[in-house]
Amino acid sequence: MEFFLIYIQEAHARDSWQMAINEKENVVFRNPVAYDERVDVADACSTNLGINFPALVDTIDNSTDTAYTGWPDRIYVIDANGRVAFKTDPGPFGFKSQLLSEALAGLVSSGPDAAGSAAELR
Repeated sequence: MEFFLIYIQEAHARDSWQMAINEKENVVFRNPVAYDERVDVADACSTNLGINFPALVDTIDNSTDTAYTGWPDRIYVIDANGRVAFKTDPGPFGFKSQLLSEALAGLVSSGPDAAGSAAELR
């Protein structure tokens, strides 16, 4: 099973909605105006969070974010057939780790060709 982070637009950029905790933890970035800037922010995010799997970065026009309503954050599980098998409610408060764990366990136990809907796995 492969894991990827899809990095979308910045939730707490210093030029929009900066939070005190971001300042305290020195996580202070402006909203990127170019793709390379967004890649730099995504790299910093992955490093700071200790994420050790690949990060794919949304385009600067936020097309992936728009298509999947990813903001502020959301976790999706995509099955072996490329279909959404599970998604969390918008986060961070919509993230329920137990539901994610159950969805992943269901896919793993069903084998590499498993394909289920979000309703079946939730």
